[in-house]
Amino acid sequence: MTRPTALPRLAVIGGGPAGLMAAETARAAGIEVDLYEAKGSVGRKFLIAGKGGLNLTHGEDRPAFDKRYRERSEAVGAWLDDFDAAALRKWARGLGVETYVGSSGRVFPLDRKAAPLLRGWVRRLRDQGVRFHVQHRWEGWDSDGAVRFSTPSGEVTARYNATVLALGGASWPQLGSDGAWQTWLAARGVDTAPLVPANCGFDIDWSAHFVQRHAWAPLKPVIAHWQEDGGDHALQGECVVTANGIEGSLVYAISAPLRDAIARDGHAVLTLDLAPGRDLDRLRADLGKPRNGRSMSDHLRRQAGLNGVKTALLYEVLGKDGLGDTDRVGHTIKRLPLTLLRPRPIDEVISSAGGVRLEAMNEALMLNALPGVFCAGEMLDWEAPTGGYLLNASFASGRRAALGAVDWLTRPVSRLD
Repeated sequence: MTRPTALPRLAVIGGGPAGLMAAETARAAGIEVDLYEAKGSVGRKFLIAGKGGLNLTHGEDRPAFDKRYRERSEAVGAWLDDFDAAALRKWARGLGVETYVGSSGRVFPLDRKAAPLLRGWVRRLRDQGVRFHVQHRWEGWDSDGAVRFSTPSGEVTARYNATVLALGGASWPQLGSDGAWQTWLAARGVDTAPLVPANCGFDIDWSAHFVQRHAWAPLKPVIAHWQEDGGDHALQGECVVTANGIEGSLVYAISAPLRDAIARDGHAVLTLDLAPGRDLDRLRADLGKPRNGRSMSDHLRRQAGLNGVKTALLYEVLGKDGLGDTDRVGHTIKRLPLTLLRPRPIDEVISSAGGVRLEAMNEALMLNALPGVFCAGEMLDWEAPTGGYLLNASFASGRRAALGAVDWLTRPVSRLD
């Protein structure tokens, strides 16, 4: 049909980074934008992510940056072609937020805070004409194709020329990302992969004695060793022993292959080098020295540099009797095996994997089954480790979806009756 004389209207549903970036991109192109958010304010998970220091992106060069997205590196790399780390830092500067690259390569605002950036961003979006509607929870579409929302005042519907869905995954449901959108999309024939934990900790069957004495003790530094794609891999970092198992930045960085191994084999084996600065020969020699009446724990501290929780891990794995074999102790210090039973529940992890399969959409992130409906952010079937990779791709996907919507809306023929 002939396009209406009024400006095209776009609904952006979801007020996280992907949705806000979609709204900004479409509005800059002259599209009328209404942004809907289920909670009382936008960007709640973004604020939580910035609680310990907002990690916007990473300073790693491409294409190594792209490889962080594993099997989705090519697709996500295409999004980053439009909005990479340099573009994200420039965008933040436009909001008056200068950034710096930390010693780990991670990129932070100078004040490391999320709230000032979010406040400035929302203010700018309002000034540009984006209309915000909070406490509007998306409930799919009605029989006439209008989007449906539940609100404190009851159900409301609205019709748009196109829609960008940026509804998040299923982690931190109390902040709005609960994965409920799967039902509405499945009913419309959209192919999705099951949502599973990502950037997560894992359960280990610790003894009660170990948990009582060492839960929440940090392990640093250690080197993690794991199997992936038939090869041995290693990464140094820090993690934390918990009452249920193990978590922390080192574990999050390698959680995807560990999770996949559990799904395939029923468990995964993670081995830790508890003494990264000492080789096995040195450990054997040092541990073989006379104890001179000292306890085994004190001997391990003096000769292997192990603190309380690392020594306790040796007891947990070898038992008291196993500590009498110096050669075995040395090998275990360098490769302490931990059996991971399951990832932590999805509602408590940093992010989720799975979601709308990229094969169910075109390169502009429009759903094949629902022309005029675009998706962005964590609800798509990709994942990334923490360190800024997750957030950068969320921004980039929001921009990609909005550019697709703008192209759709500005073609000669309207897609909406």
